[in-house]
Amino acid sequence: MSEFAALHQPLSVEQYLALERNSLVRHEFVGGKLYAMTGTSKRHNLIAGNIFRKLSDAADGTDCQVFISDVKVRTPDDAMYYPDVMVVCESSSDDPYVEQEPCLIVEVFSPSTEGTDSREKVAAYKRIPSLKAYLIVDQERPRVERHFRTDQGDWLQEDLIGDGDFLVPCPPTHLTLARIYRSL
Repeated sequence: MSEFAALHQPLSVEQYLALERNSLVRHEFVGGKLYAMTGTSKRHNLIAGNIFRKLSDAADGTDCQVFISDVKVRTPDDAMYYPDVMVVCESSSDDPYVEQEPCLIVEVFSPSTEGTDSREKVAAYKRIPSLKAYLIVDQERPRVERHFRTDQGDWLQEDLIGDGDFLVPCPPTHLTLARIYRSL
């Protein structure tokens, strides 16, 4: 099946994974359909890189691994997304391209992805049993929407604006908005 033909009919997870391994364009996979991903801006990359660097430093000497942009996360309903940053501390996945048990996911949004990141992905990511927090980072201004699971299993949300800092559950560390938006 050609990549073009695949865009117009529902695919199985296996078909998607096979197509994606050889595709020149990255696609997210939701409801059996492919959604081509657009490129990112320098600003987006700097923000994601700042977060990745801080989390990678915090993960040194722990069981946590930090991935940036090219490793897919598979949700319980078989959607596949490419988070900008993802932390996995316990994994049972043998697939070198896909994780199913992240503890932290970060998406840096632009005006074109804000709706997907703050509605569709919030709902999908919250269904991942291992997920402890989901951060939606604004690339235009210092603002982070933080969704986090309490010890009782409830999800809470808070908006951080300006000079805030907050605890990241895995690897345990503090992130500051100043660090996230450094060099911008």
